[in-house]
Amino acid sequence: MKEICGDLIKLAMDGEFDVIIHGCNCQCQMGKGIALTIKKLFPDAYAADCETEKSSKGKLGTYSFAEVENSGHHFTIVNAYTQFHWRGTGVKADYEAIRKVMVAVKKQFTGLRIGYPLIGAGLAGGDWARISQIIDQELEGENHTLVRFVSG
Repeated sequence: MKEICGDLIKLAMDGEFDVIIHGCNCQCQMGKGIALTIKKLFPDAYAADCETEKSSKGKLGTYSFAEVENSGHHFTIVNAYTQFHWRGTGVKADYEAIRKVMVAVKKQFTGLRIGYPLIGAGLAGGDWARISQIIDQELEGENHTLVRFVSG
């Protein structure tokens, strides 16, 4: 796993990534964190989320996606269903769902430049050491990069 600091969305809009992945809950909300920014900037990504069944536990480990273009740069936004809901305290990240999503992402987007934030370790409260190990295992051999958020 490569690691850089920056703004994942800006980097994608500047052509640095072909695919960006962000963690979503299964409630079709995209109401906080990077998901909210994506919802505001890329309505097609939110529309793809809304086309899935709201509150379905069956979504865990799957994803929806939208292909977007910005200033001549084309990239895909993957809404990865890595947690069921956002309510309450404690860990909401589902580690097995993260694994399943990464397996599926590798199948569909192999050979592309993939970027992601701290999926499951921010608002979802997951253990990044555990999550990063899952991502490294499942995206082995792919060009994938963790982007730690730094505005600017």
